[in-house]
Amino acid sequence: MHEHRPSAAPSVWNTAPTSAPHQRKRRGYVPESAAHPAKMLPVLAATAIQTYSRPGDLVLDPMCGIGTTLVEAGHLGRHGIGVEYEPRWAHAAARNAVAVAREGDAPPGEVYCGDARHLTRLIPTRHHGRIALVLTSPPYGKSLHGQVRSTRESGERGVTKKDNRYSRDPANLAHQSADHLLAAFTEILAQCRTVLRPGGTVVVTTRPWRERGELIDLPTAVLAAGRQAGLIPAERNVALLAGIRDGQLVTRPSFFQQKNVSDARRRGIPLHLIAHEDILVLRKCKLESAAPHPGARSFPPPCAQKAGAVVVAAW
Repeated sequence: MHEHRPSAAPSVWNTAPTSAPHQRKRRGYVPESAAHPAKMLPVLAATAIQTYSRPGDLVLDPMCGIGTTLVEAGHLGRHGIGVEYEPRWAHAAARNAVAVAREGDAPPGEVYCGDARHLTRLIPTRHHGRIALVLTSPPYGKSLHGQVRSTRESGERGVTKKDNRYSRDPANLAHQSADHLLAAFTEILAQCRTVLRPGGTVVVTTRPWRERGELIDLPTAVLAAGRQAGLIPAERNVALLAGIRDGQLVTRPSFFQQKNVSDARRRGIPLHLIAHEDILVLRKCKLESAAPHPGARSFPPPCAQKAGAVVVAAW
């Protein structure tokens, strides 16, 4: 087994030279993908995959959404594996991954529908201890989700949100409190550590948000969750959500992000537009086998929930 180490990994990633829709254009994403409320930037995913894995490696996303990690892994000659809780998005991820495979030389990949807290029972045992890279992003606060829709068609003036919910399932972690989300994400990272190969890498993209004026420092909390799950923090980088023109940042916030900032400033809160995501890099100890890390907590799955893997794509 090898462990990939770039000779000079940049600490600031230029991941938004163009807008997110432009990045997804002609990359194999089905039209339904646009409706997902929180999509990872394709260039961000590609940068992480290129930096922390090699062609032929297994790349896993335990909360894969529309399958951005799988699509970019396929384009780069890796084998993508995804787990997604919501059936709608799991099927979208499968269709996206299949579209990439049909383009030519993309390696085979898989998408499973289920709760990532049961990851070791969802993905086949043949992959356990062989995953080179886990790349994922936990759900953010609802204030960062959604797109603008004009209300002129209904005879009213103004705008409203659309596509701002993963689903209406209250069990979805996107609808849980920050504390519940972090506890569950710690369980997911512990499961990821089990399926990673020794020395394998976990890359989590995340950002802070405000809830009722209070800052939710999700990046720092995720680092703590990784430590609790038995992973070793290695790097903390920045992925730009803004373009660079003539040496200046060109932000691309949503309408509602701009509105939230304006409203906060009127209330005297010095809020600023988010122009980057934190890239948190953690690793599994090189000497660790698939057995649980002695210093990590054990997270048994809730007895009330059954782990059922539904393969929605395997080619």
